Amino acid sequence: MGHSHAVSGAMLFAGSAPFLPPLLLHTHLRPADVLLGTVLCAGAALLPDLDHHDGTIANFLGPISKILCRLVAWISGGHRHATHSLLFVALMGAGTWAGVSYLGRYFTMGMSFFLLALAIKALRLHPPGDGVHTWLTVMGLSVVGVAVMDRWMPSAPGWLPYAVALGSLAHLLGDCLTKQGAPLLWPHRERYEIVLIKRSGNDVETKVLVPIMTVATIALLALTTFEPTAMG
Repeated sequence: MGHSHAVSGAMLFAGSAPFLPPLLLHTHLRPADVLLGTVLCAGAALLPDLDHHDGTIANFLGPISKILCRLVAWISGGHRHATHSLLFVALMGAGTWAGVSYLGRYFTMGMSFFLLALAIKALRLHPPGDGVHTWLTVMGLSVVGVAVMDRWMPSAPGWLPYAVALGSLAHLLGDCLTKQGAPLLWPHRERYEIVLIKRSGNDVETKVLVPIMTVATIALLALTTFEPTAMG
């Protein structure tokens, strides 16, 4: 489910922030970076489902996202094909790096708006339903959120490509826990799975995994944002 993917992305970013960015990016994240990255990684964990025009996020920007999802589905071969692969993860990370590096602030804030809207939709921080009032609310909250982020966000955050790639990877790992699996090595068609969730939205997912990941995310954020030695 969309909210499960979002929480898993947030948890992975919060948990890896003190360790992987210094190793991969040669930089220590500030507490503000950790908080921003956790939120945006939650949104990035929905990116692979842009291939599903009837999925959780299909209406997050109203008719704009509907058209986008249909286009992505057509290009990628349908739901759980190209966008559910490690190649997609790499392309999302590389594309975000190129945007941040060569387009600068406008790309950074535009991408932040897009990811924040995905997170708001997935976490259901909006009026129920998929009507005009819902996606207008999502857009409005995203605009406000980006305006707040603008104060703390670097013009070219080196951690944003990392957050996008990590969120996309979190989605794939989550789908590998279901019966349908994910074609990690696409265009090779084999799907990889370790079935812990026999049906999306069942009690294991909603009453066990999501609460555990939520508590873990909060605990990890507390440790990574208030522990002086964690940030260097």
